Amino acid sequence: MSQLTKEDILREFELFSLGGGGIGNWLSNETNDDIFSRLSKVDVEPIKKVQFNQLLVLGHEAPASDDFFKYYWLTKPERHPYPVNQIPGYEDKWTSSDSILSISHLKWGLYRLYVDALLYHGNVRSGYRALRSLSMLELEQFFNEKRFETDLIKSRGPALGLETIARDKRYLISEMACKSFGDNAITESDIKNILKEAYSAHLGRGGGGISFGDLLKGEDIANKYAIRQVELNLSVSEVLDEIIESMEDLEKKYSILATEFVSARKKAIINTRRYLSMVGDLDVYIATSMRSRQDFRDMATKTEEIFGDTKLSTLSLRYFDPTLSAASGHEDKGLIECLMVKCAKVLVYCAGEKESYGKDAEAAMALSLGKPVIFLCDTSQKSKFYKDVHPLSRLIRFDTGVAVGAMVTDNIKDVAEILSRIFENKMEYVMEQPKKGYLRLHEKVTDSIVRLQTSDPLLAETFWNHYHGAY
Repeated sequence: MSQLTKEDILREFELFSLGGGGIGNWLSNETNDDIFSRLSKVDVEPIKKVQFNQLLVLGHEAPASDDFFKYYWLTKPERHPYPVNQIPGYEDKWTSSDSILSISHLKWGLYRLYVDALLYHGNVRSGYRALRSLSMLELEQFFNEKRFETDLIKSRGPALGLETIARDKRYLISEMACKSFGDNAITESDIKNILKEAYSAHLGRGGGGISFGDLLKGEDIANKYAIRQVELNLSVSEVLDEIIESMEDLEKKYSILATEFVSARKKAIINTRRYLSMVGDLDVYIATSMRSRQDFRDMATKTEEIFGDTKLSTLSLRYFDPTLSAASGHEDKGLIECLMVKCAKVLVYCAGEKESYGKDAEAAMALSLGKPVIFLCDTSQKSKFYKDVHPLSRLIRFDTGVAVGAMVTDNIKDVAEILSRIFENKMEYVMEQPKKGYLRLHEKVTDSIVRLQTSDPLLAETFWNHYHGAY
């Protein structure tokens, strides 16, 4: 077998050659020829740790500890945050060796290092500097803290059950419905008074049978309550097409609806208290915006489909279902939802027909806390927008400065698959360098960019020189 030339080696390591100094500049056109000469013979003369460090120093990089070398090239850690044997090119024989056996073997360890550096340090150079001198115990502890405790999650046992609310009644717990019905829905409410006002006006115009929907469309009412039309129509959406024959008929039909509202709201308040009781153990928060009865139906269906998937059956994940929860007011609701986003391990963002500041803020908060965030879109076009254009799909983790990105899909099956991989510590990543020094780390299921390293030297140096010192 002929030895590899310098050009061959540079091609093999093109993904890892970043320029700009540090480990990313170890193999480049300017690299010491002794390094290329030694690497060209690795298939017949394996490289042990001492020679590996010599090659690093010759390439103007700091040497690594014995345990760093062992961790990245000679072991397959069972408690790493992701399965390292899924990194491209892996061969079992490498982990029973005391040396780097081939170019592919060297690339495998570098790939692992680059992925870890992007995931937890924000750039390859900083990652290598932080990890290179650690002992095996320190490396294992560092990465073990990044894992989800799968066995503990599976063994928790069931949480307190939630109150059941019929799917077609869940719209009644919406903030808009709560505003319409108020605290004394049976006897007095905005929606009741508006309906009676509208019906009185209708009687003044001659009367006759009329639907709830047409009452609210009446010119006087539509103009007077223009900014509340969506709210009012949602609140009575169940009876919009029902015909009212008299004021007594209106009162009777309203009374039935108000009773259903009171019952649904009472159950939703109880559910919120139960969610609060397990907030320290919450696995997944669902962020969404629901403005119609159909939105509530669709969201209930999505939630059941995601968490009913067989991939998640053994995990028994504790998740917040927004179609089953209500608060005493919008201020309390905001506090509750912020707490749940902070405490949940993962956030699933369900993009609907219209977006809202609330769920955008929740997604941004979760990303900035470094939590995995999954965007579920209702169309491939919207998925592409969130993946490639929307500014919220990539932010900064506030405590570390690491650039973080959401995983975006329009396939609901992907959500269950990703949740399974997250909680089972089986995420898979693919790295690319679309231009010199610019790294992107993609999550494999959705091909979403979850980490990146810029190639702009001014941006990179300014960012890291000032980020942790910023007030």
